[in-house]
Amino acid sequence: MAVELETLVEPDPVKREEARSLWGDAWRDLRRRPIFLISAVLILLLVVMAIFPWAFTDADPRKADLVNDYLRRPDWTDFFGAGWFGYDGQGRSIYARVVYGARASITVGICVTAAVTVLGGLAGMVAGYFGGGVDAVISRIIDIFFGIPLLLGALVLLNSFSHRTVWSVVIALAFLGWTQIARVMRGAVLTVKQSDFVVAGRALGAGTGRLMLRHILPNAVAPVIVVATIALGGYIATEATLSFLGIGLQDPTISWGIDISSAQKVIRTAPYVMFFPAAALSVTVLAFIMLGDAVRDALDPKLR
Repeated sequence: MAVELETLVEPDPVKREEARSLWGDAWRDLRRRPIFLISAVLILLLVVMAIFPWAFTDADPRKADLVNDYLRRPDWTDFFGAGWFGYDGQGRSIYARVVYGARASITVGICVTAAVTVLGGLAGMVAGYFGGGVDAVISRIIDIFFGIPLLLGALVLLNSFSHRTVWSVVIALAFLGWTQIARVMRGAVLTVKQSDFVVAGRALGAGTGRLMLRHILPNAVAPVIVVATIALGGYIATEATLSFLGIGLQDPTISWGIDISSAQKVIRTAPYVMFFPAAALSVTVLAFIMLGDAVRDALDPKLR
């Protein structure tokens, strides 16, 4: 009797689920968020504008012609031309100054954020990891600096500089702005260092440097990145405020804050002189705040 052999069809192998991490989940979530995509495009455009301003305009932002261009109104047909946004009280192209003004603001924001992240992160990690007397001393220093208002402290510090440049503003803001990052990092380290993998690493003889850099830092840096991203927009706004008050950047540096300040004299007769640099500043700050909010929501599982 013939025995029919049934063909055994093996089921499709089950694909192994890829290992999922916090950063992988966050990136998948960010790519689906319109707020992240919009803010990322705006920030990319602003960074390119800051690095290559001549790609956006061929006009000279410092060229002044009081005879022909004094407060000349915007020419909406002159797309990306010198007269697109009109001319200011010194006969300079407002559009060219808006484009070139992005460099100072973006440079200050990124450099201050990088400096306070390194300084605050280092101080917070040392305080949270070692605890005891080290934590007490660093925490008291943080409290002292935290009690100094950022804007007021920057006003006092910048008054001591005879010539204020971008780097003067960066130094002043970084010297006073590291405390928030330090507090966030300290709290994150206090939580992470109690984890089982840190205790196991210590029991296996891992040194302090290895524990801090290989085990604690990667798991404590997420909230720091969120705070730093949101704070970046605040530093740009602070730089513009200082320049507006006459304590920040000085000519010949091109800054949105300087242009907003000089536009006060003609705000009633030519409001467009103030509107365009103020709008550029607002869009820049809003873009970084939106990016920070999107990153925060992506990194915090409770907010998903």
